[in-house]
Amino acid sequence: MTGSGNETAAHILPPPRMTLMFCAFEGPPLILRLYGQARMVQPDAPDRAQWADLFPALSGARQVFVLDLDLVQTSCGMAVPRLEYREQRGELNAWAERRTPEELGAYRQLKNSASIDGFPTGLPGGEPPRTVS
Repeated sequence: MTGSGNETAAHILPPPRMTLMFCAFEGPPLILRLYGQARMVQPDAPDRAQWADLFPALSGARQVFVLDLDLVQTSCGMAVPRLEYREQRGELNAWAERRTPEELGAYRQLKNSASIDGFPTGLPGGEPPRTVS
């Protein structure tokens, strides 16, 4: 979704590593981490529909990340707090629905074309990705 940042996009431009972490906030304590190589699928990518169709259509949809897993790891999670889920927030989608595609594009160029530490995100129309050696 379009938001105030685009950190994941900047951090997978080489090397394209990504870690997803899931925590059990109820039931037995558990943490699950998924490690792998990620790639970004932009709106104009030929395989965009293959991935985007797996999710509900949202006005502010920006990009999809595909993660090829290298390693799966679990740990105890005994320090993860117990929390209770109440509901999804709808504010971000409502915000995006009030914008035209041009306004969303301008916002993305302003807020999403670089990470907070100045790395390009590979967003169409933004700066080319910086090479990390």
